[in-house]
Amino acid sequence: MDNRVSEPGTFPSGAPPAPRRSRRLLRRVLVTALSGGVVAGAVLAVWPGLGPGAASAPAPGPRAHRVQLRAPARAAQALTAVASGVPAALPALTALIGQQEQRVRAQPRDAKAWAVLGTAYVERGRATAAAADFPRAEQALETSLQVLDEEQNLQALDGMAALSLARRDFSEAKRYAEQAQELAPDRWSSYSRLIDADTGLGDYEAVGESLEKLLALKPGAAERPAVMARAAAVYRDRGWREDAVAQLTDAAAAARSPAEQAAYLTQLGQLAFERGDLQDALRHYDAALRQDAAQPAAPAGRARVLAALGRSAQAVSAYQSALARRPDPRDALDLGELYESLGMAQKAREQYDRVRELARRETSDGVDDELVLGRYEADHGDAQQAVERLRDEYERQPGTEVADALGWALHRVGEDDEALEYATTATDGTKGGGVRSALFAYHRGAIEAALELDGPARRSLQEALRISPAFSPLWSREARSALAALGDPPEVEAPG
Repeated sequence: MDNRVSEPGTFPSGAPPAPRRSRRLLRRVLVTALSGGVVAGAVLAVWPGLGPGAASAPAPGPRAHRVQLRAPARAAQALTAVASGVPAALPALTALIGQQEQRVRAQPRDAKAWAVLGTAYVERGRATAAAADFPRAEQALETSLQVLDEEQNLQALDGMAALSLARRDFSEAKRYAEQAQELAPDRWSSYSRLIDADTGLGDYEAVGESLEKLLALKPGAAERPAVMARAAAVYRDRGWREDAVAQLTDAAAAARSPAEQAAYLTQLGQLAFERGDLQDALRHYDAALRQDAAQPAAPAGRARVLAALGRSAQAVSAYQSALARRPDPRDALDLGELYESLGMAQKAREQYDRVRELARRETSDGVDDELVLGRYEADHGDAQQAVERLRDEYERQPGTEVADALGWALHRVGEDDEALEYATTATDGTKGGGVRSALFAYHRGAIEAALELDGPARRSLQEALRISPAFSPLWSREARSALAALGDPPEVEAPG
């Protein structure tokens, strides 16, 4: 695998879901309302989030007066971040949402205010794993597009692309990002969202083309850290780890706010964990939380590292704390597997039940959780149901993660010949699977072992443990057992 290292601060060369009922209902209400000039009242009538007495900010406490005085400055900071597509702090997003809610009440035909409000809802929903913010975001962004149509409304198109990505609706994300790109070909955030969408759709050639165009824009100082972080994600998916680390390190050093820096430090922690450098991963996660105590992904990432280090009690506590702050079904699945690895069957079952409940809530708010549900069902539920879910998901969105999950689900129901096709897609760089994932390599090795392909199986399982010896408290142990069961390769006599 190519691991070209770039100089610091430089870049190496290098079918939609069914319509949602809420969207159709809102369009009908808005068309009628706008024709009568009463859009604010119509939206308030169907949107409790903007009704009388609705509150976006936390309940007042002893320091409420101080927080209120600082809210305009926070809102201004978040507005700059949201408009330019860089990470924003959660308190700043909350302040911005409160400010924009007041603005759209006072000026219901302010398309930009509706677009900013919708995009801020998206970012808050992503930060807190509160998918209930996504229908609010959709309604605000649809309102903006009704006030100012798609041919002029760049801010709303960007917001709709971000919302679709948050919901894992990659086809819709691509459509909106392409429309935004047509309006503003020099706007970096449209290319960034196109990259995310095409990654989810498994179109890695398009990812490369978008990245080349993005890097050719020569972004300014404010956008450059985010562009470097976006390039790093592509390099990580290609297996170019050193390049990814170099870009993220420079991005963190050049970040303009603690929240932005914390986001890039968290991504550095993820890269370190994926390559098995656990102390480095822990260092990055701790640094991220020092910069921004509300950083969304760092607490669960830190819990994952503690589990890999064998500090199980601390890992359980860290997961519980992370899930209390941000109830993500993916993190609940990880905690369940940690409990299972510790022999705590009842605790594991409780977490697996929680995975299903959290995914059900997200699905009700428009999130596509078929991937996490498929993974759960394959290993801890109904494997045949996992195959059905993941086949449909791969048909819609054939990204590398789905290919790996579908291959593994097929293995769990005994369809190993077909399983190997998908596992190969997920791990073969010539087929798009360039990411160096210990879990993916383990899955391929287990499938190869089931097919009695002992040599390939041994190589894949060794690769998994070489990439990261403690990639999972449950599955790294299974990888070692499978490798031991294969034994040493047979000795071959040299020709006489």
